[in-house]
Amino acid sequence: MVSKEEAVAHTGLSIIPETIFGFDGVMFVATAILCIAYAFIISERINRAVVALLGAGAMIILGVLNQELAVGGIDFNTIFLLIGMMVIVGIMKNSGVFQYVAILAAKSVKGNPRALLIVLSIITAVFSALLDNVTTVMLIVPITLLLTEQLKLNPYIFLVAQIFASNIGGMATLIGDPPNILIGSAVGFSFMDFIYNTAPASGIIMIVMLVFFDFVWGRKMTTSDKAKEHLLKYKPEEALTDKVLLMKSLFVLALVIFGFVVGHGHGIEPGTTALTGAALLMLLNIYKFKAEKQTHMVHKALGEVEWETIFFFMGLFMLVYGVEHAGLLTLLGQKLLDLTGGDLAMTGIVVLWTSAIFSAIVDNIPFVATMIPLIESTADSFGGPDKIMPLWWCLALGACLGGNGSIIAASANVMVASFAERAGHRIAFVRFLKLAFPMMIGTIAIAHVYVQYKYFGGF
Repeated sequence: MVSKEEAVAHTGLSIIPETIFGFDGVMFVATAILCIAYAFIISERINRAVVALLGAGAMIILGVLNQELAVGGIDFNTIFLLIGMMVIVGIMKNSGVFQYVAILAAKSVKGNPRALLIVLSIITAVFSALLDNVTTVMLIVPITLLLTEQLKLNPYIFLVAQIFASNIGGMATLIGDPPNILIGSAVGFSFMDFIYNTAPASGIIMIVMLVFFDFVWGRKMTTSDKAKEHLLKYKPEEALTDKVLLMKSLFVLALVIFGFVVGHGHGIEPGTTALTGAALLMLLNIYKFKAEKQTHMVHKALGEVEWETIFFFMGLFMLVYGVEHAGLLTLLGQKLLDLTGGDLAMTGIVVLWTSAIFSAIVDNIPFVATMIPLIESTADSFGGPDKIMPLWWCLALGACLGGNGSIIAASANVMVASFAERAGHRIAFVRFLKLAFPMMIGTIAIAHVYVQYKYFGGF
């Protein structure tokens, strides 16, 4: 457990010298609060943002943290990055570009179901890497449901494929999947760090999964010529409702991605880049209008932010910082080292598989938020932060791929299930688990080989 002096040195903030339970009870209290909060988050009986904020409040009220420490535990780079990208995508979608791409893809394969399964999966993976996977499925899934309805196809396997594609594609970049955002911000990884380390694995696994989906399901899909003819009547250009907004959005998005690539080397964090890009796009979108109209448009743009997710992250950061401050994660980190005998390769493999299994059971966001300080606590044992870099990539690969293991494992999955249920195509938990969990294990086996050769010198 960290001492008071160590906590002050680590945070630069003062801490409460005594708690209402006495300092020796802090670890027990923090652990109890975290376990209770996670139990409610997993059960989904109460909104996860409410649970996280109540848990954070309990950490303060019961004396584990004071308010200064709690706020200091929030990673505002992650918060700013999420808000900025949500605003940019929220404005961009009004141009109709996502519908345009999906309809164009369907027409390009002449309504062939087998080819459509592959093309929609690729589109989902690419958009998930460049934007984020939650936003991508929000935009692509309704279109998928429309296209499969027109072709008289059961959309189930299309939706399963898009869940896998969103998590695999999101794994490729810093901004693609929330676990990557958390890891990148905590460790200081750049956009290109993820391109070099997780994108190759993402590409390999995506190719394998496309072949698998096509072999098992795609080659058996058929539809009538009449259904194809009806689909081919769609005109992609009609989906582009605002070409001027599209140009502005693409211009800003290109600047933001450029900022991600070069900004890290100049001390500019991704959160600053994304938030500045969002402000620039709002400016380009409103400057011609009068003040009242501008206010309305800004309110609408900020309304695109998933504030529930933002406050969930804020509460989660405070929750996890409470158990980190209490010393629990340092203790668990030592147990991990004892289990692996202090061997870096063995530790990395344990992190990879553990991350995958646990991320399939619970939402991968709170799991990764808990794992980050735990892995940080092992740095001294391995010779410093630079020596544990492979562990971070094992965590990223395990958490993102583990997100495919169950319908509640990742936020993107929950979003797909929500859209499907509203359209009358419910994705049952057990049915999805029976199909997805073994497939997820297969992707982790590929990732195991990848990290073994890339970071640990082969078998």
